[in-house]
Amino acid sequence: MAFVVLYDANVLYPSTLRDLLIRIAQAGLVQAKWTDQILNEVFRNLLANRPDLDPQKLARTRSLMNKAVRDCLVAGYEPLIDALELPDLDDRHVLAAAIKARAQVIVTNNLKDFPPSALEPWDMEAKSPDGFVLDQIDLSRETVYGAVQRIADSRHNPPATFTDVLAMLDRDGLVESAAALRP
Repeated sequence: MAFVVLYDANVLYPSTLRDLLIRIAQAGLVQAKWTDQILNEVFRNLLANRPDLDPQKLARTRSLMNKAVRDCLVAGYEPLIDALELPDLDDRHVLAAAIKARAQVIVTNNLKDFPPSALEPWDMEAKSPDGFVLDQIDLSRETVYGAVQRIADSRHNPPATFTDVLAMLDRDGLVESAAALRP
């Protein structure tokens, strides 16, 4: 069985990071999970922060995400939410979904909101996206390198090179991962 990870909304928000995380899952390095509630947060924030984005294109992106990763949606986690304790009560749905999915890792930019003491009873940990991608590079540098190259190859308007995509990931907070992938 693949290593199960739950992606929090804040790591699915930046498009290049989202693309890389999905490609890592498609390559079979991990079984990525998320919920409709997490996606609602992602796309609500995208619309709020970028009113220039077409809501129909965002709906298409959401649909493509769910089709891109086999068995990605977690359901039935809601009864767990009220029993959980986290520093930010609004993040309990993320932990509840991770428990339901039997995830080993929650990939999030909000590490302080998922302290080890709250995750250890469930045999899971929170990792930053940079730490998570570094782990994937350690497991299979070629696979992650290939995912970045495919992102570059898919960019046409404007076109992007491998180095351009690394710069985008660097801006998304993957400083160490981008450095590890530089030729």
